[in-house]
Amino acid sequence: MGKNRTDTSGSKRVAVKRSTDSGNIEKEGSQMKREEIKRIKHLETVTALGEKEDAEKHLEELVFGAEDELLERLGAAETKGAVSGNLLDEDSSDSEVENEARFQVQSAQKAAWEDEDDQEEEIVDMTHRFRKDMVKSDAEKQLSKGKLQQRLREQFQRAMGGTPAWAEKRVLKKKKGKKSTEDDDSEEEEEEENDLLHRTGNFVTSSKSLPKGFIEIKNCLHANNNRPSDACLTSVQFHPSAQVIMTAGVDQSISLFQVDGKTNPKIQSIHLEKFPVYKARFSADGEQVIATSMHNKMFYVYDMMGGKIIPVYGVRGLEEKRVKQFEVSPDGSLLLLTGTSGYLHLLTMKTKELVSSMKINGKAVGAAFSPDGSKIYTNSDEGEVFVWDVKSRTCLNRFTDEGCLKGTCIAVSRNGQYLACGSNSGVVNVYSHDVCLQESNPKPLKAIMNLVTSATSLSFNPTTEILAVASNAADEAVKLVHIPSFTVFSNFPVMKKKAIHLAQCMDFSPRSGFFSISTNKGKALLYRLKHYTDF
Repeated sequence: MGKNRTDTSGSKRVAVKRSTDSGNIEKEGSQMKREEIKRIKHLETVTALGEKEDAEKHLEELVFGAEDELLERLGAAETKGAVSGNLLDEDSSDSEVENEARFQVQSAQKAAWEDEDDQEEEIVDMTHRFRKDMVKSDAEKQLSKGKLQQRLREQFQRAMGGTPAWAEKRVLKKKKGKKSTEDDDSEEEEEEENDLLHRTGNFVTSSKSLPKGFIEIKNCLHANNNRPSDACLTSVQFHPSAQVIMTAGVDQSISLFQVDGKTNPKIQSIHLEKFPVYKARFSADGEQVIATSMHNKMFYVYDMMGGKIIPVYGVRGLEEKRVKQFEVSPDGSLLLLTGTSGYLHLLTMKTKELVSSMKINGKAVGAAFSPDGSKIYTNSDEGEVFVWDVKSRTCLNRFTDEGCLKGTCIAVSRNGQYLACGSNSGVVNVYSHDVCLQESNPKPLKAIMNLVTSATSLSFNPTTEILAVASNAADEAVKLVHIPSFTVFSNFPVMKKKAIHLAQCMDFSPRSGFFSISTNKGKALLYRLKHYTDF
């Protein structure tokens, strides 16, 4: 009996265990089916997208969960983020309002202390000798500081030949009311970069302008050393293209020399019978020499290419007893003769025929062509200057040379920027070219008062950095003036060595490398300007 009970209880336990095992197996089977279904769906999705491998996707499911669960989580996160973002925006806007208010409070603060004298306009005494050039009328004995600054600015612009191009562009931009936007700034930067890329060369170089105060100059062998003369040399001129210099004087000769500064060998010399030369000049192309005498109506033309001396005995229609002063136009087409009673005569260089005549008040004492040959400047013995148009032969302007009682000579700079007028008092006034065409009483940029005798010779160097002024009434009366400062070089001439005896004529070589002075003792003094490397 005991054994039977024991067996039945054991069989019951075995049956219960089997039933629980079967139940667990069924649960595990159903769970595996669900996982397998999810895995198959996920594999189908991955296969459709073709993005990642099965092992990687399975790892993502284990970490982040299934795809539907992940989407739900992300949606909830976006909702929270939107709420928090709105809160941040509100806070930031509030902080900006506070910052603006804080800046407004700071800008509204007044200055701690103000000086009453700053508000008063300072008055400047214009009777001082350094400020007399800036006074436009005798009534202006005092000017405000602002007006004086404006006068100084205008004087500087006249001295520099007008407002620079870069300054004019900025003024135009301001007048047009340029908008200060980032787009405009970027466009301006691009334009500047394009201008930079359009140019070539060195952008950072040392200044090559001639310094003022002291000039490096060397005394060379006389230009006419190989053919000395005891008579007065009335003319000296450098050839426009060759390294040659010409001298002429009352010894009735014209000589040509090669310029090297060491030996200066003679090239040729011609003798004109009973014809003391008053003035000799090269033609514009350098192939001819025109020479006039002191008491003759005729003049000579020396053809250097053909080796011929051609006398011009008279010009039809020209009623002059003698021909002395003349100028050659820069283009070489015209010859300007200075006649008596204020007459000026234009002749053609090719045929030497009279084209037209012009007349000024008083006696014409000096004449000069503009660099382009379109204008003629003439000063009279009455202290007036006339500006003529070459084509129409009409007077463009007439003005009074300030402080001049009797004019003596006139010269125009090679760049057309300055006009220099000499007087019998020794004062040389330098004017801006533009002012001379517009005003009847222009103010000179500078009155050069370094000569004590009558100014008889004026010459600008080709670079318009030097103005040579001289007088034939005193020895050593030659000064070199620096431009645009209009100050005299202190080391020329050397007073210890008196070599300049009554300077008659002056000239610079084509590139300012040499400077020559003809004297009353028959010498053509030659100087080397070390600042200029070329002839």
